[in-house]
Amino acid sequence: MTSVDLLIVGAGPAGMAAAVQARRFGLDVLVVDDQPAPGGQIWRSVETVAAAPRGKILGQAYQAGKPLADAFRASGVRYQPGTQLWQIEPGFRAFVTRDRQASTIEARSVILATGAQERPVPFAGWTLPGVLTVGAAQILLKSSGQIPEKPVWIAGSGPLPLLYLVQLLRAGGKIAGYLDTTPPGRRRAALPHLAKALGAAGDLIKGLAWMGMLRKARVPIVRHVADIEAIGSERIESLMYRTRTGQEKTVPADVLLVHEGVIPSIHGALALGCAVAWRDDQDCYAPVLDPWGESSQAGIFVAGDGAGIAGAQAASLRGELAALRVAVTLGRASEQAAAEAAKPIRRKLDRQLALRPFLDALFKPRPEIFAPSDATIVCRCEEVTAGDIRAMADVGRPGPNQVKAFTRAGMGPCQGRQCGYTVTQILAAAEGRTAQEVGFYRIRPPLKPVTLGELASLDRREKVS
Repeated sequence: MTSVDLLIVGAGPAGMAAAVQARRFGLDVLVVDDQPAPGGQIWRSVETVAAAPRGKILGQAYQAGKPLADAFRASGVRYQPGTQLWQIEPGFRAFVTRDRQASTIEARSVILATGAQERPVPFAGWTLPGVLTVGAAQILLKSSGQIPEKPVWIAGSGPLPLLYLVQLLRAGGKIAGYLDTTPPGRRRAALPHLAKALGAAGDLIKGLAWMGMLRKARVPIVRHVADIEAIGSERIESLMYRTRTGQEKTVPADVLLVHEGVIPSIHGALALGCAVAWRDDQDCYAPVLDPWGESSQAGIFVAGDGAGIAGAQAASLRGELAALRVAVTLGRASEQAAAEAAKPIRRKLDRQLALRPFLDALFKPRPEIFAPSDATIVCRCEEVTAGDIRAMADVGRPGPNQVKAFTRAGMGPCQGRQCGYTVTQILAAAEGRTAQEVGFYRIRPPLKPVTLGELASLDRREKVS
C-alpha cells in the first residue's frame, strides 16, 4: 500500500499542472495515468515528438505542451505511467493495476484530471472497419506518425476536424472531402457571443487560417450535411450523405473519420457520488464544482476538461487552482496566500474561457446524432440497437439503469462511455422528458476491466470493501 498527500488521476495538461503546483507547497504527490508518458490525449508523446519534424506537422499548440511536461518531470512528483485506476473508495483508497499487479493507494485528497472523450455518434455503419473518430486518427499521427494511405472522408463539426485536416495536409495525406455537419443558422446563433470571444482573438484567427489552408488546397467541402451512412460488408466501401436541402449522394470510401465534439469524462466523479448537472450549452453532464474545482464530495477535485470542455490551456490553469486549494486544506498554504496566488491564474482562465460560449453555440451538436434509426447499434459492447432501447421505453418510463438491467446496454468493457448519452437522449425523446430528467447510468466499480488474477494479486490486507 502507498500513502500520499495527493493522488492525481491523469497526466494530461490539468494533471501535470496540478502536480507541479502541489509540489511547490511540498506535498507528497502521486500521479497515475494509463498512458505510457505524460501529455494526455492533447499532448500525446509530446516529450519525444515536439522537437521532431512531426511536431511541426502537429502545430505550435501541440508543441506548447513540452515545457509543462519538462516541469512535471523535474517537480519531484511520484509518477506511475501505464497504471489503470479501477476503483476509488471514500476516505480515500484507490485501487490500481500496473504490469498486471493490483495495489492500493491511500490519499488525503484526490484530483480527477481524466480529461474528455469524443462524443459518441452512432449512425448506420459506424461499427464497420475503416470508420474511426477523428481523435483516434490524430492519436495515430501523434504517437507513431501514421496517416491513412488512401483518401480520407471526414464528417463532423467543430475545431478538431479542421485541425486534423490541416495536419493531414502537412503530413502529405490525401483528402477525399469534408462533410460539414454544422446546421444552418449556427453562425447567427453564435454572433451574440462574438464580442466576448474577441478576448481570444488569436484562436479565432487560427481557425480562419485553417479554413484558408483548406480552400487553398482545394479540399472538397459539403456543407449542412444532416445524415451519413457507411456502407460495406466486411469494411466500409462507400459513403452516403444527405444534406438539409435534400441532396443525396453515394461516393466510394475507404476511410471515414467522424467527430461531433468532445464531452467531459465523468465516470470517476459519478462513481464517487459527486453531483453532476446537465449543461445545455455543451449537451452533456459535468461535475458541480466550486471556484477551486472541489466537488460535492469534500476532498475530491475535478480539473481540466473533465470539469467542462475548455481546451488545454484552461485545463492547466484549472489544475493549478485545484492544487492551490488542496495545499490550503492540507495545511501547507494559508487562505490568503492561496487567494493571492489564484488571482493571476483566474485572469488567465477568464481569457481562455472567453471563446467557449461562441464555440458552444457555433458547434452545438445537431439533433440527428441523438436519434439514430432503430437498426443502428447504440451499445457496441453488447450490440444493443436504438430500436431495443425504444422498445423498452414503450413498456413504461424506464431510466437508463432499468434499460441497462434488461438489455445489458452499458454493461460492456467501456461501462457506458460509448452508449450512455445516446440511451439517455433516446429515452428522453420517447418519454417526452428532458435528458436531465432521464439521467445517466449509475456507475459502479470497476471503472475499467480488471482480471481475477489482478484481484488475486492484492495483498490480503488490501481487500476491496
